[in-house]
Amino acid sequence: MKNNNQLALLVSWVVLVGFPLFFLFVSLYTGQWRYLMWSLPPSFLAGFTGLILTLNQMKKEKEGA
Repeated sequence: MKNNNQLALLVSWVVLVGFPLFFLFVSLYTGQWRYLMWSLPPSFLAGFTGLILTLNQMKKEKEGA
């Protein structure tokens, strides 16, 4: 893959799924659910943005090849 698209895809999934899971465990451990609530919007915004941009780049490279 050109331009490390696989790495970008992995990072997007980690931000989209991994960060909320991490903060879910932190919230369960501490009992403070604000950790999870304040982490969801930035995680989803960054994760979806990265995912869409990466998939579009992969599609462009596939069509060009």
